[in-house]
Amino acid sequence: MSGPTLVIDLAEPVSPAVLRELRALMVRLSCRLEETRPACYDAHVPAERLGIEDTRDEDWRRPYPLPLLGERSTDERSTDERSTEEGSTDERLAALVGFNPAREDWRRPFDVYLLGAGAGDEDVFEGEHADEPEIEAILGFRAVQAVNVSAACNRWIDHVATALLTAAVMDVTGGVCKAELAAGQAAAVAGIPGLLGVADDGWDTALVTAEFLRAWAGRPGFRLVK
Repeated sequence: MSGPTLVIDLAEPVSPAVLRELRALMVRLSCRLEETRPACYDAHVPAERLGIEDTRDEDWRRPYPLPLLGERSTDERSTDERSTEEGSTDERLAALVGFNPAREDWRRPFDVYLLGAGAGDEDVFEGEHADEPEIEAILGFRAVQAVNVSAACNRWIDHVATALLTAAVMDVTGGVCKAELAAGQAAAVAGIPGLLGVADDGWDTALVTAEFLRAWAGRPGFRLVK
């Protein structure tokens, strides 16, 4: 995935009842959902359904001034000109900033998938959880399954949405989230409720609850490690 990923470690296999709750959660949060295998979801999740307020002003569809593209401003062109040139303007905006801000919305693409013993992707699970003695010591258990929450985009909103979606999944599945920290972040997150510990397995990894993720995501400058 091109965006951040958070991992929820689980001490026990997820029960059929929890799997049903997880699916109900993903159906409720998603505007588009494909279940490629049990508890493996390709989803588009509107940010608003995660409680992220749309703070864009009414003129958000023109966040980049058209003169940057060598064109007259919107106000200087006639209605007919704006209509006939819309396609070319959209293409130039997309080329300039890497996406088309006139078409963008807040439906964030995610992969949410259970893996581990009896769930699929066992080899991937074992590779991701190999050689984690310090993490296991803080957790007090060795994970048998995990839920990965991976964003397909890497803008600020995707980092916030990843944290809040992971917290929502944890409300259903339980478990402990592993969040890698950037240099200097360990000190910055030390006082946030729900921090169970920070392991140093070559890099700092915070072991946290859903409460922590929601509080951390609301802090200025919040960003996950991609």
